[in-house]
Amino acid sequence: MSFLSRPDATSHGRFNLEQQRKRAKELLKAARTDEPAALARILQYIPPREAPLQLADTQFVVARECGFPSWPKLKAHIEALDFSRRRLAERGDRDMATLHIRCGTDIEHSLRTAGFGGDFLEFSDPFCIGPLRDLPPEDLMTLRARYLAEISGMTERDALARLRKSYAALDELERYERLVLWFEHDSYDQLILAYLLHRLNAKPPKARVELVAVESVPGVERFIGIGQLAPDLLAWLWQQRRPVEAPLLALGAQAWQALTANGPEPLKALVASGTSALPMMGHALARHLQELPAADTGLGLTARLTLEIVRDHGPLPVGKTFSYLMREYEPLPYLGDLMFWWLLQPLIAEPEPLLDISENQWEWPHRQLELTERGRAVLHICESR
Repeated sequence: MSFLSRPDATSHGRFNLEQQRKRAKELLKAARTDEPAALARILQYIPPREAPLQLADTQFVVARECGFPSWPKLKAHIEALDFSRRRLAERGDRDMATLHIRCGTDIEHSLRTAGFGGDFLEFSDPFCIGPLRDLPPEDLMTLRARYLAEISGMTERDALARLRKSYAALDELERYERLVLWFEHDSYDQLILAYLLHRLNAKPPKARVELVAVESVPGVERFIGIGQLAPDLLAWLWQQRRPVEAPLLALGAQAWQALTANGPEPLKALVASGTSALPMMGHALARHLQELPAADTGLGLTARLTLEIVRDHGPLPVGKTFSYLMREYEPLPYLGDLMFWWLLQPLIAEPEPLLDISENQWEWPHRQLELTERGRAVLHICESR
């Protein structure tokens, strides 16, 4: 497990072609008997017409329900998944001594299930929260361990030991011929990726470095992270990996320098540049900047969204508030539940809390949140900008 757990997701991205064909046939049969639910599904995608429905029509509806623009696109994607699975079984990652690097353990088992055989390194220091400085690794680990112990309940000694295990691995890459970085598009992942690229740029390894960078997956309506995907999808992503070349290494180094600068201006300038070597990094850095406190309210985006959620759905348990944030309100989900609980503390702090929280007879995910009058006033300021 990583220091701070990441949100679960609901869609694994796996499709079965025969199952979708059966769904289309069943929909056509139901529509021809004027079943209301079937007709309603069809009218979402096909306007009323005189011509009788055909199987191609209901195949189109099923494809749209799965998140694809057409039946041929859905069919082609399923065939690509099947091809990737077969190709991995034939060749896989066993042609080179490979190290897979990921900011958590969420895909380690799936990699094995899919047929990958390389080693696995978890590097999960959550740079998206807490202090950052451009320091030598040992000094950076000390800074981060002190902070992580404060918010996670671990001792500083244990936090430092866990950090040392992953940081030290970055100095022991000589036995690998290939390094594969598996990262998605949110700020949790992209800030860690920036640090890894910064390290690799400073001391280039002999190994080939490759990147699997994911911001969306066909058929997955709300993609949150690689960890939500079925093993089949990892085989498909493997075929899309790209070499990490000089411009991307330079971007990582530049991003790390901006993240550790004394003020936000270097980061704003980097975001404005477009980060052409990896546009998703620029998007994640822009989201990271939105956590800076607003001049009039002192709130970052997560805090403001939390107030909105409690206003819209409260009183509400902390756990359900976090679920709403991840699934509906957050534009680029990145937080783990413990990170959210830590970010909630200033909102419930006395003497003038923005949120009331029930007494602590329950574990924190079950404690009820309710907007205070001051919270309503602050939210009004946010929304009147």
